[in-house]
Amino acid sequence: MGERREVRQRVFGTLLMNALLRWETAVTLLVTAILFLFVNDINLPIVEWQPWFWLVLGGIAQTSLVVSAITDPEETAEAMAREFEAKYELNNIRSRLARERINSALEYRRNMLKLVKRHEGAMRISLRQTVDDINAWIAHMYDLALHIDAFEGNDIVERDLKAVPQKIEKVQQRLTVEKDERVIADLKAQKINLEQQKRNLEATMNSVKRAEIQLESTLASLGTVYAQMSLLGTKEVDSSRAQRLRLEIQDEVASLQDTIEAMDDVQSKSLRLG
Repeated sequence: MGERREVRQRVFGTLLMNALLRWETAVTLLVTAILFLFVNDINLPIVEWQPWFWLVLGGIAQTSLVVSAITDPEETAEAMAREFEAKYELNNIRSRLARERINSALEYRRNMLKLVKRHEGAMRISLRQTVDDINAWIAHMYDLALHIDAFEGNDIVERDLKAVPQKIEKVQQRLTVEKDERVIADLKAQKINLEQQKRNLEATMNSVKRAEIQLESTLASLGTVYAQMSLLGTKEVDSSRAQRLRLEIQDEVASLQDTIEAMDDVQSKSLRLG
């Protein structure tokens, strides 16, 4: 909730700045200045006209302009969309395939926002909530892509994948010729640890493969959601379909979270025995 509040504050600041920089603002200020400086001879039956009245009227006009801008739902939605995408710097993802998947996911989201604009009332609100769920979906996809980068760029893992099997082979060779019982016991314990490390390393690489598959299947699911949103009509009966859609999205988000936690668990085990 804190992050969401911060996003809304930044969006408010953006909308306020955009409103102040609009051409209408420049025109309002210019007209107000001209009237204040050159138009003072006005006869009113109730009150004597004062030049500073123009400043008050200009301020009211500018305030109305700003309020209309920052309360415009379309402007707010577009600003929120830009703020959302600004969080995900694609250049931070080294994996080309993962980067393409995230980019495609963001494109789906942009098109979903266009679909939301086609609807009104309760359906529009429901679809906006669906896009909010998609936000969590994409956030997890981005997190998963960073995890894939962390695993694929881990020099220690790559080194150990080559070195550990060689170490196991050397220990096995020593076991065939060693005569001292205490040395043999130490070698056996070392072999057990190395074999466990090898299993963890293999689990690490398998988790990367599963994560890549998960990223691909998640993007396919996102495409399916977009297609289903495209088919939603304006009838009330579609509200139940929209609700089912949201539940499917939430299940997908949970699945992504499980994959990320599994990768973290595998990596922590690998580091403990590395």
